[in-house]
Amino acid sequence: MAEFGNSIRLLANREFASLAGTAFARSQAYSTILIAIALYADLFGTTGFVEGLFGTAFAAVQLLIVLPLGRWVDVGNAKRWLLAGFLINVGVFLGFMLVGNPVHVILVRMLQGLGASVLWITGATVIGEISPDGKRGLWLGSYNQFASFSSLAGDLIGGYLLYAYGFTETYLVLTLVTLGAFALVFAFLRDNPGGRKDPKEAGGIETFRSLLGLPMLRSLVFFRFTFSVGKMAVIIFLPIYARTTFGISAFAIGWIMAGGKATKAITQGFVGDLTDRYERTYRFVAVGAFLYGVGTALIPLAAYFEGTVSPVTVSYLGDSQTLGGAFFALFAAYSLLGIADSIRLPASMSLFVEEGEAYDSVASAMSLRSVSWKVGQVVGPVLVGVTMDFTSTEIGFLLAAAFIAFATTGFTWQARVAYRNRRELSAAD
Repeated sequence: MAEFGNSIRLLANREFASLAGTAFARSQAYSTILIAIALYADLFGTTGFVEGLFGTAFAAVQLLIVLPLGRWVDVGNAKRWLLAGFLINVGVFLGFMLVGNPVHVILVRMLQGLGASVLWITGATVIGEISPDGKRGLWLGSYNQFASFSSLAGDLIGGYLLYAYGFTETYLVLTLVTLGAFALVFAFLRDNPGGRKDPKEAGGIETFRSLLGLPMLRSLVFFRFTFSVGKMAVIIFLPIYARTTFGISAFAIGWIMAGGKATKAITQGFVGDLTDRYERTYRFVAVGAFLYGVGTALIPLAAYFEGTVSPVTVSYLGDSQTLGGAFFALFAAYSLLGIADSIRLPASMSLFVEEGEAYDSVASAMSLRSVSWKVGQVVGPVLVGVTMDFTSTEIGFLLAAAFIAFATTGFTWQARVAYRNRRELSAAD
């Protein structure tokens, strides 16, 4: 039976615990820096185009690295790649301590993109490789669940540190967390957890062509390419919208983002367990994507509620925050986005791992998963940012919702056909 406690019990496995630490360090840094990006946008008075570049710079480097990285992980020592990723992230935090203008932010975001790719692709691949038979959905869902808890910590603790102490102290804390995760992986993860593919075959053009010949994987790649345009616009611009339009503090922005991370963290392991028990896994992806589109379309209501809901003052630690209608509207919308992701993500990852096993190229399949996202991630923030410059911020979010609706409709149709064809072939055999 699917239970929430199953995820917690996995921490008794030292290898899973070390990889959960990887997800924790990566996600906490990512969430904290997103809030910092909103502060930089406000500090430097940037345009929507430049704010879009804050997202595009991060993704552009990832777009270049994910495919060769997948090959290297398939044939090499994944543990060494994880350790290298931690050290790159430490360099990122040092770089952010020195930024003085938007160009500096863009350059450090490029380095952050490299470090995040190494940790994400390698960590997810290793989890997929070492998970026991019949428990992959649980392991992947729980791995993402701990990443969500970390992201929640980044929103709340990182937001508070930025609000109370500023940039330098916050980046020092992130450095300590990252070095702690480095120590866990170094001590507990087996050497070379993967590397099963022949170097002459892994990650070459022929491997990617073979993988893309699988109808279900092809439908997933199409989905992520279009869905990412909308989702990345939300991730980049929602904190900026909260800060520059409504003057919401860094700590309160952390609360908004924590709403989504809390719902994702609580439910994702449970949903991952469910995906192991239901045959039509693609339906989880479709339902989650649909809900994400609804949540994105609700974000522009913040402008309406700001003038219609009476502000509430909250006191804590000798300080106070005044929260207006925009805060509550954004909190509700982001919470719905968290529920949507908890339904979609474990199923998506499980499908990619399952398809990749057909050619013993799980990391290459995960690379395709990542690169399909990065293409949309490069285009999305700039496209939506320019739209916001020439129309309004609210119209930009509605454009993002339209991309998500298109992605969901196309995927549902393609995946249903792929699933039906697979069943017919199995019956014929």
